[in-house]
Amino acid sequence: MTETTEPPGRRTPIFADLTPLRLSPDYRRLWFGNTVSWIGQGMTSLAVSLQVYDITRSAFSVGLIGFCSLVPLVVFGLYGGAVADTFDRRKLGLFSAAGSFVLSVVLVAATVVGIERVGLLYAVVALQAVCFALNAPARSSMIARLLPAEQLPAANALNSITTTTGMLVGPMLGGLIVGWWGYRSAYTVDAVCFTASLYAMWRLPSMLPDRQDGATDKRASVLDGLRFLGTRPNLRMTFFTDLCAMVLAHPRALFPVIAVLWYGGDARTTGMLVAAPALGALLGGVFSGWLGRIRRHGLAILLAVGSWGVAIAVFGLTRNLWLGLLFLALAGCADTISMVFRNTMLQAAVPDEMRGRLQGVFIVVVAGG
Repeated sequence: MTETTEPPGRRTPIFADLTPLRLSPDYRRLWFGNTVSWIGQGMTSLAVSLQVYDITRSAFSVGLIGFCSLVPLVVFGLYGGAVADTFDRRKLGLFSAAGSFVLSVVLVAATVVGIERVGLLYAVVALQAVCFALNAPARSSMIARLLPAEQLPAANALNSITTTTGMLVGPMLGGLIVGWWGYRSAYTVDAVCFTASLYAMWRLPSMLPDRQDGATDKRASVLDGLRFLGTRPNLRMTFFTDLCAMVLAHPRALFPVIAVLWYGGDARTTGMLVAAPALGALLGGVFSGWLGRIRRHGLAILLAVGSWGVAIAVFGLTRNLWLGLLFLALAGCADTISMVFRNTMLQAAVPDEMRGRLQGVFIVVVAGG
C-alpha cells in the first residue's frame, strides 16, 4: 500500500496544493497545456453532437457518437500503454497531440467547404479516441518522472481539476460559440487550444522507459502488463473497486429518463443532473489540500468508493431535485478522491517500464465501466 509522509507540525492546507506547479516547470507547462486542451475537447464534443443532430434530427445518431469513441478506447487503450512502455513517451505524446490537432483542423476545413457528412464526424470522433488512447498512458507515465513521489497526490488532484474544468467549461463555451458564431468557430478554437498541449510536449525532455539495464524494451506487450497486475493485489483492488462503482452505481445513462419521470423536468433538468457530479468533482479537486496528509491510500480508495455508492443510493431514494443534485455532487467529489489515490498508486507502486501498460488497462476499465 502506497504511503507518503508529511513534516510534523505543518498546517493542513484547504485548497489544492500548487507545489507541483512551482517545483517543476515541465509539469507546469504540461498541466496548463492539458487544461487548455481539455476545454477545447469539451467544446468540440458538444459541437459534434449538435452538428450530428442538426444533420440527422435523430437521437440515435447522436448516441452513436459514444459508440464511435468507446470502441477505439477499448481496443487502443491497451495497445497505447504497451507503446508508451516501448518508445520515447515525449515523442508518443507529441505525435498523438499533433494527431488531435490535425483532426480539429479537418473539422474546420469541412465547415469551410460546406461538407456536412455524419460519416466524417463519426470518423473524426473515432480517430480522436485513438489519439487519446495513445496519449493518456504516455502523459500519465510522465508525471512520476517529472515530480518526486511525495508530490504525486497533489499532482493528481491538479489533474482532476484539469479534466473536470474541461467537462464543465468546455461544453458551456462550445454551446455559446456555436450559438453565436457557428460550428466553424468552435472547431477553430479547439484547434488553437491544442497548440498549448503541443508546446508543452515539445518542451519536455526525452522520456524513454526507465530500464534497470539502461535499455529500452522493444518487446513490451499487453500480456506482460496483465501478468504484472496479477501479481499486485493492491493494484487489482483499485481496478476492481472502480469497475464495480462504474458498472453497478453509475446512473448517467438514465439521467434523461430520471429528469422526466422523477422530477417532471426537461432537457435543462438533464443538464443539471449531468453537471452535478462534474461540479462536485471540480470542488473536490479545488479543496484537495488535505489529501497530501493521507498515508493509507488503499483505505482512502475504499472509503471514497463506498462514499460514492452511498451518495448514489441516496440519490436513487430521493425525489427532491435539489437534494438529488447535492448527493450527485458529493458522489463526484468522492470520485475525485478515489481517482487521486488510484493514480498515485499506479504511478508510485508500478516500475517505470510497466506504467504505460497499467495506465492502458485503467483506460479500458474506465471506458468499459
